[in-house]
Amino acid sequence: MTHATSDTPASTSPLALHGLSVEGVNQCVHCGLCLAYCPTFSELGTEMDSPRGRIFLIKSLAEGRIGLSDPTVEHLSLCLDCRACETVCPAGVPYGRLIEAAKAEIERQRPGGAARRAFRWLNFGMLLGSPRVLRAAAAGLHFYQASGLQRLVRRSGLTRLLPGTLPAWEALLPPLPADRAPLAPLTPAVGARRARVAMLTGCVQSVVFGAHNRATARVLARNGCDVLAPPQGCCGALNAHGGDHARAVEMAKRTIETFEAAGAETVVVNTSGCGAHMKAYGALLASEPGWAERAARFARTVQDISEFLAQAPLRGPLAPVPMTVTYHDPCHVVHGQKIRRQPRELLAQIPALRVVDLPESDWCCGSAGIYNLTQPEMADRLLRRKVRNVESTKAEAVVTANPGCILQIQAGLRAAGRDVPVLHLVEILDKAYTSAGGSTVPSDASPRIDGGGKVAARAR
Repeated sequence: MTHATSDTPASTSPLALHGLSVEGVNQCVHCGLCLAYCPTFSELGTEMDSPRGRIFLIKSLAEGRIGLSDPTVEHLSLCLDCRACETVCPAGVPYGRLIEAAKAEIERQRPGGAARRAFRWLNFGMLLGSPRVLRAAAAGLHFYQASGLQRLVRRSGLTRLLPGTLPAWEALLPPLPADRAPLAPLTPAVGARRARVAMLTGCVQSVVFGAHNRATARVLARNGCDVLAPPQGCCGALNAHGGDHARAVEMAKRTIETFEAAGAETVVVNTSGCGAHMKAYGALLASEPGWAERAARFARTVQDISEFLAQAPLRGPLAPVPMTVTYHDPCHVVHGQKIRRQPRELLAQIPALRVVDLPESDWCCGSAGIYNLTQPEMADRLLRRKVRNVESTKAEAVVTANPGCILQIQAGLRAAGRDVPVLHLVEILDKAYTSAGGSTVPSDASPRIDGGGKVAARAR
């Protein structure tokens, strides 16, 4: 394979792309241990679609030995940024930071035509940048679904006429709830107070998966936490993942200011991509005057919901949830945050719940931020592999801890004709608490599990 070359001589200055350091490429010892753990290499078998190959491309770009040719962009863009390679890398290569820098450079040099730029501005700027605009868009989409228009459009085949990746977007559209009220500013602790925490309610999470946020607050309260939910916007994870570095930096600063003002001891996150991104704020803002130390200090306060709860046994009582489930590890929990045992420890404390192992549980499902929208073909290949593994467990439900994984795996199971729901970890925990009774925390119809432990339809 050939790549366009550059006449620019190799530089002896620190390696950087888009002003972001990629010096970490020099830590790679080219041992190849990452190859067997890379989903795209496993599917395609080409060196340049492996972490080692992409590191070579990033290093060559930073040194000016190659340019951003079409093949180079394709190889880099096919990366999921799942960071499975980081988990097995003996040299500690910070691959996630490297690929985000490369994608930011792609956006700088090759932003595409007017239509693509407008599309990215609409999503990364308008929707993710403004909670008010996002709520308005959610209201419009709720009407699209509740009015029956979505069923009509899908049955008529009109979605196939949509340009670009819009058909993939429409296919993944989850049921939008009519109730998009924000989480209460304070959910008080039940019983002896253990901690005062703030909770990331998120951007898309708040309008699509508000039930998960309410369940999270209830579970934290039952475990002795005063839960603060200050008004907030997007943390910038999807922007960073998509190469929109400037907006990611501004969103990180706003997020830090918001939670500093809240005065909580810990910031609890129930979305894996957001948690991994916020824990990396120190690196993201390292070159921002006046922000490096502040961001690093904030990052140390961020904890995934399972990481926080698993520090002590769950407070009871917990009612039995008699069902068989399997657990899927979201990439940015298991690889991005190195959290593997904690979710399983929490599930093991629920009476009558049986957890069966999922083959390749830490293998990416193809969601990967916005990957299933920008690279639908590869995402679908990985999804079919995940669905086959889920089917092999014969579980009644899949439990995971990230909204993107929930949407992706649910869509794959539905396409395969399997009536197996995908639940957030907090839904199972919340069900065990609400069934046990005695809670003073307001409940709602969010858990999709009936009184006998069977999975029920989510209330619309």
